[in-house]
Amino acid sequence: MTSFHQAPIDQFEALLGSRFSCRAFKSEPVPQKSIERILAAAQRTPSWCNSQPWQVIATVGEGTERLGRALADPARSGSPNSADFAFPREYRGVYDQRRKESGFQLYNALGIELGDKAAYGRQMLENFRFFGAPHVAIITTDEALGVYGAVDCGGYVSNFMNAAQAFGIAAIAQAALASQTATIRKHCDLRDDRKFVCGISFGFADESHKANSFRTSRARVGEAVRFVTD
Repeated sequence: MTSFHQAPIDQFEALLGSRFSCRAFKSEPVPQKSIERILAAAQRTPSWCNSQPWQVIATVGEGTERLGRALADPARSGSPNSADFAFPREYRGVYDQRRKESGFQLYNALGIELGDKAAYGRQMLENFRFFGAPHVAIITTDEALGVYGAVDCGGYVSNFMNAAQAFGIAAIAQAALASQTATIRKHCDLRDDRKFVCGISFGFADESHKANSFRTSRARVGEAVRFVTD
């Protein structure tokens, strides 16, 4: 059965099943019309009271390179510079297990030995060159909407990445960029009433790169859902 004859849920499941967090991109830029269509699709994201709190700065060409250069030195220094939203206080239990599992999968794929902190650091810095992606979407929310605006932006990020995947364009959501929020705020000239949520690096995947050779697991529905019947 071809995808043309598949039910919408089958198509959606196939799309979700094929998407992954890309950590190595080709330098080839995405056509502007494709970017605009992805943005138009993501704009359909539902939000509280239809507030649509997201605002996006999308880099193209030299714009991506200039942002990467601005982030390079502060990222190498290793000192966070005032994220707009607090990072997790800690990862506990199964959340810590899942975090470590995905990290070890990446390091194993790249041949990085357990405990090689220098190699860990070099791979971490790849976040700030956007894993070689030709484009980055900077996602911000309205300050007055607080955490609920950020939640709505999370829905936008998911829909952006799924729309990109439907185009054959890879993406990765990057909370790591929030560790350099002050630099991003200055470089992108963000107003005080905007809060930086995350970045999305996107482009065409380098499918031959070892960083793209693994896929993370997902918990079963029964591990995440409890049905109330009475």
